Amino acid sequence: MFESPGISYATLWPVLLVLGVACAGVMVEAFAPRAARFNAQVGLAVVGLAAALAGTVAIGSGASLGASTGEGALIVDGPGVFSQGLVLLVSLGGVALFAERRLDNGVSVFAGQAAALPGTPAERTASQRGLEHTEVYPLMMFAVGGMMLFCISGDLLMLFVALEVLSLPLYLLTGLARRRRLLSQEAALKYFLLGAFSSGFFLYGLALVYGFAGSMSLAEIGAVAEEGSSPLLLLGIGLMAVGLLFKTGAVPFHSWTPDVYQGAPTPVTAWMSAATKIAAFAAMLRLFYVAFGAEGDIWRPAIGVVAVLTMLLGASFAIVQSDVKRMLGYSAVAHTGFLLTGLLGVQDDAFGSTQAVLFYLTAYGFATLGAFAIVSLVRGPNGEVGSLDRWAGLGRTNPWVAATFAVFLLSMAGLPLTAGFIGKWGVFAAALGAGQWPVVGIAIVSSIIAVFFYVRVIMLMFFNDAREDAATVATPSYATSGVIALSAVATVALGVIPGPVLSLLVDAGGFIG
Repeated sequence: MFESPGISYATLWPVLLVLGVACAGVMVEAFAPRAARFNAQVGLAVVGLAAALAGTVAIGSGASLGASTGEGALIVDGPGVFSQGLVLLVSLGGVALFAERRLDNGVSVFAGQAAALPGTPAERTASQRGLEHTEVYPLMMFAVGGMMLFCISGDLLMLFVALEVLSLPLYLLTGLARRRRLLSQEAALKYFLLGAFSSGFFLYGLALVYGFAGSMSLAEIGAVAEEGSSPLLLLGIGLMAVGLLFKTGAVPFHSWTPDVYQGAPTPVTAWMSAATKIAAFAAMLRLFYVAFGAEGDIWRPAIGVVAVLTMLLGASFAIVQSDVKRMLGYSAVAHTGFLLTGLLGVQDDAFGSTQAVLFYLTAYGFATLGAFAIVSLVRGPNGEVGSLDRWAGLGRTNPWVAATFAVFLLSMAGLPLTAGFIGKWGVFAAALGAGQWPVVGIAIVSSIIAVFFYVRVIMLMFFNDAREDAATVATPSYATSGVIALSAVATVALGVIPGPVLSLLVDAGGFIG
């Protein structure tokens, strides 16, 4: 009963469930009383994401893995399902942060701070009315659905549809920081305009590739490309790469990254920075290995140049940042370069580029989600404190918070006993296996540069005296505390005992056409 001609709903129901929950969320926004929307939206999002995650795990361990559906438009293979599960896991953490941040950048962002507001409880309730961001939940669910489709897209048209479904809600979510309206809307406008240009490049490249191969299927394009190349194909590869490199934040398409990271509400930044990168790299791996694998001698040098520029620029610019969110934004640019280094390897059913990049995405996802969750807790009288100077002495006043933030920073730096170290080892080993030692050498230099600005923040927290206007740490809810704790545990556990996840990735194999 789950089948129809060309479509296997048994392998697609997690995606359909997420999109269905998104549509239900729109109905809640349209018809539910304002007072009931928050609980309804949070409940829908949590139940929908948890059920989709359970379904994804079941599909990943089932006999249907590796099947294609929709006439090959969607490929439910091991790496795709793993990427979907990772997106859903990160998104559950994002919902927890959204639920706590009911009011954006106000003094009553956290439920535990409500008593500190002036006025009577009735006056406080009246002043808060209308400021709850319940619209973020259906927007987020639409984006998650697009990301899940992006991870398993098996043809060019589905890739473009998934790209737009995940991108449009992100443009709106970026502009929802109402108490920093100018900065947030400027970031959203920049993100939208640049994203529209990149989508145009992607669509034009898609048309050229279709004109070359006469097919939308990635597997068929790969088969035609093995018989011979043409300028039409090479130009199409370049233009499609522009769209995907923009979404990952690679140089020279990175300029939106620090602005969006700083301007968007911090919970949006936390979730978006991890989930978007996971989906974009899953799609990029499939596209380059399945459709354009025969042209590897041409696109690998180009990607290598982009990786080098991305690592060096991201690490160098992060050093001079005085705002913690902008610093993490340029850090994300540098991590994109490291991930592109892994892309230079070859797909292998044992342990190749696919497994290395997916493990790196796992490590990065947990570290960045936890780091931004802590950023949302560090506050002053007027909201979040982005200035790094005001973080001085945080390790003395709130040692546990500062120590946990240090763990995430050390993982991003790639130091031993953290997940980041295993992640970097994996992508560097994959690139070395393909003879890309010059790029790996520059990646190591970039990693050393990156250590400086990560350690600088740690020293600032633990070894500098606090200023008179130093930031304080808000009392988090159980949800945010859980996100931080689980992220920290995963970051350390994946660095000490990475074997189970590595074995899972090896069992998942490579992308199939």
